[in-house]
Order: sequence, then structure tokens, then C-alpha cells
Amino acid sequence: MTARTWHAAYAHLPTGVAPRVRLTVEDGRFTAVETGVDAEPGDERLPGVVLPGLANAHSHALHRALRGRTHDEGGTFWTWRERMYAVAARLEPDTYLALARATYAEMALAGVTAVGEFHYLHHAAGGARYMRPNAMGEALVQAAADAGIRLTLLDTCYLRGGFVGDGYAPLEGTQLRFGDGDVTAWALRVDDLRDHTDGGPAHLRVGAAIHSVRAVPRAQLSDVARWVRSVPINAPGGTVGGTRPARPLHVHLSEQPAENEGCLQVHGVTPTGLLEAEGVLGADLTAVHATHLTDGDIAALGSHRSWACFCPTTERDLADGIGPARALQEAGARLSLGSDQHAVVDLLEEARALEMHERLATLERGRLQPETLLEAATAHESIGWGDAGRIEVGARADLVAVRDDTVRTAGAHPAQILLAATAADVDTVVVDGRTVVAGGQHVLGDVGRLLQDAIEPLWRG
Repeated sequence: MTARTWHAAYAHLPTGVAPRVRLTVEDGRFTAVETGVDAEPGDERLPGVVLPGLANAHSHALHRALRGRTHDEGGTFWTWRERMYAVAARLEPDTYLALARATYAEMALAGVTAVGEFHYLHHAAGGARYMRPNAMGEALVQAAADAGIRLTLLDTCYLRGGFVGDGYAPLEGTQLRFGDGDVTAWALRVDDLRDHTDGGPAHLRVGAAIHSVRAVPRAQLSDVARWVRSVPINAPGGTVGGTRPARPLHVHLSEQPAENEGCLQVHGVTPTGLLEAEGVLGADLTAVHATHLTDGDIAALGSHRSWACFCPTTERDLADGIGPARALQEAGARLSLGSDQHAVVDLLEEARALEMHERLATLERGRLQPETLLEAATAHESIGWGDAGRIEVGARADLVAVRDDTVRTAGAHPAQILLAATAADVDTVVVDGRTVVAGGQHVLGDVGRLLQDAIEPLWRG
């Protein structure tokens, strides 16, 4: 492949912000990173400040259809969920493809180069299986390929309807579309999915998720973790040492006080305590939200070097609360970010909100430094792409050029651009060496129209 070269006035490198940076890319990876040099003939000029590609570690593509549709009756997370279920009930593979394609394209416009899709809308109405059991997952894979970003499909085990009394409620209504019956049936279905991490029809990594401790019975939590960590590779080329390469495992954790209360009532421990007791905590685990934690929970997640994925724009939209980001980091946990229900698709805003929520909760500024926020926004390792998220030789060639001359960013120091810019300031996005966004325009064209065409039919009638 012919090498491509870019030149940036400023770029965020692992060593910090560097001026006059020249980047060479071959076969989708950086082969040279030169600093303090002028552009050469043929270099593509990148405006503003260049960041590594952003990682959206927690997404529910179907929730994008809810933006601007849930604010008229107040309520709580649980009342919001009823409208989400109504949308989920209407989606089929073709309409899911249209919605996810437009949603992932919106992410690309915001500088996202890889997304972790927390996928539990598996089956047809009433739980009936599609002729192709992974038809809904395959729609997501195609959507990401069309939008030009990498996908980690976090296929989600969802077996029960929540805590009730001293046990679990069965799935009912729309939830029947989520369930496979038990972990064995879930794993057999997921086994049909194939990684495509270099080339192929899509850049795909298959991971897994436990929806929550209220949706997977205690006796089966460890079964999910064991499957993720030890089953043979199911990919072209056969096995490597008899086990899969490291795969991400995610779980919604303590997003709502009601989850904690139910878990304490049924099991006598917090959700984090339950995961630790069942051997689920680990460095490959991402705890999504991690909002309502005890000191013991924080210490446990930190001791295992687990990830904590915060979704600040969702957590404030749903009135979930403010999670202990800095306390988790100080305990040893690593931070990542997601846009979750996509009330806002802007990883720069998610990063900024992480610090701003800390300020609101503690009445102190500077709780998380700009470089820490950038690390959280580029935490590709949390969704299984450990070779991305850094502008360095050998890494995947992901770039995001953020303009520094807009009404929002003019005058901002390059090292603090995350504290000023929004998704509207993203000019250029390169994924694995391929330009997906140029001049603020996506290769698919009018993404607003794609979103409108995908969402409007879901609300008719």
C-alpha cells in the first residue's frame, strides 16, 4: 500500500502535546511520527489540534431514536425505560441497520473511531429466533462497516427481568427479545460470530457483557466470565493455545440505587461484592456507570484494575447521579467513556463532563487533569483494541483533527482543547488510515437525513 503522510500544527502524543508533527501511515498503521518538522510536498494538512481516535466504550444504538422524545413526563430511569422498550419492540434487522448506520456515522463525525456496542436486542417479537440467529448483531456489524468505524460487539447475556422478592422475575414483554434461556444457549449463538481485526468485511471484535446482576442469576455469572476467558477461538485459522485472545467483558453496575437494594435483599451483598464473589472482577472487566458504590466496592474494582466506564451525559439525562471517578482512579481502576443512550454524541463533552461532575460533587476544580480526560476518551483497550488510541509507531492510524479557530476553541491552549471543543469542532477523522470525515462531512453524506429517515418511522402511530 502507498504510504500517506499528514502534517499537524499540534498533536497529542504519548509524551504530551508536540508542535509541527509529521505522520506517515502504511497498511493502516503509523510507521513514522516526526516532531518539530515542517510539512513536505504531498503531505495532507490537518487543521487545529490532532488527537488520537476517540473510543466510545458504551453504546446502545437503539437508544438514539429516543433523543428529544422523553422529556415531557418527568419520572425516573424506570419510566424512561418503558419508552425505550417501545422502540425496541419495533426494530427489525433492516430498520436496526438503518438506525445504527446513521448513529455510528454521527459518532464518526464526533471523532469516534471505535465503538463498544452493548447489544442485547437479539431476537424477534416474543423471543422467536430469526432464521439467522445473529441477524440483529449482523446488522450492527454492517452498520459500523458502512459508517467507517471499528466495532466491538459486546453480545449481552440477559436472562431475567430483575430482582423480585427473594429472587428474580422472568423476562416478559419486550424483554423476551433479549433472552437466550441460559448461558449455554447464549454462548452457542455468540460462537457463530467471527472477529475481523485486520481487513475483511468489517473491523470487528466480538466481546461479551453481563447485562447486570439483576438480569443474570448468581449461579450463571461465573459461567459468562469463564466463557469469555477460556473457550476456544472461533475464528478463521483455528485455535491459538486453545484459548481466545483477551476479550472485553462489560457489565452495567450500580447505575441505580434500586439495583443495589435488590441485590442486598436477595444476596446480602452489593452488586460489586456479588461479582467479586463469583470471580467476575478482573482487568478485562468494564463496569459501566459504577455510580452508587460503597468504599468497599471502589477498593474491589481498583484492586482488580478493572475499567470504570462513565457516561456523564446519560447519567445526568436519566437522573442517575454522579459516580466516583477520581476515587476509582486513585484506587487503581482505569477510566473510559461512553455516550450510552446518545442524548448527546460527543466524546469531548463526555470527557469534559467527567471533570465537571467531579467539581459539582466536591466543590473543587482540577480533579482530573486534561491528560487524564484524554486517556479516558481514547481508552480503546477497554473495548478490546489495545493497539489503538495512541499516535505512535505501530499503533492503528486513527486521527481526529479538532479546529482551534472556531467560536468555541479560538484562544484555547492546544493541551486544553478538550475543555473547550465540542463535536461540532471536529474537522477530519481518519480510521485505520482511511479518511472517514473531511471538512466536517462524513463519506456517507447527509447524516442528519440518515438519522431522520431511520428514526421517524419508529414513531409513526
